[in-house]
Amino acid sequence: GSNVAERAPFPGLALYSMSKTALVGMAKGLARELGPLGITVNVVHPGPTDTDANPADGPNAETIAGFTAVGRYAEAAEIAATVAHLASVDGRYITGASIHVDGGFTA
Repeated sequence: GSNVAERAPFPGLALYSMSKTALVGMAKGLARELGPLGITVNVVHPGPTDTDANPADGPNAETIAGFTAVGRYAEAAEIAATVAHLASVDGRYITGASIHVDGGFTA
């Protein structure tokens, strides 16, 4: 997913935002269909994350980080920790959920 599924802060993000929002509906439907088989389906919506494609020191990074409640980009490991939890036995009762790991971007 993406934090832009719920908040598109810049013009030109409509189609991208729409595609990420569609994942929520798909996850909910698949959660119902696959739940009886013991398969969980969730969407993780990361916020601004420091990657090669979206570096925390990039040209618009200060502005983008300012949209978060914590004032910074995530590290990839912070997003991965949520995904690992969902994929682990501890996450077995979570399904059909949209989880924002976005530093308060959508708060």
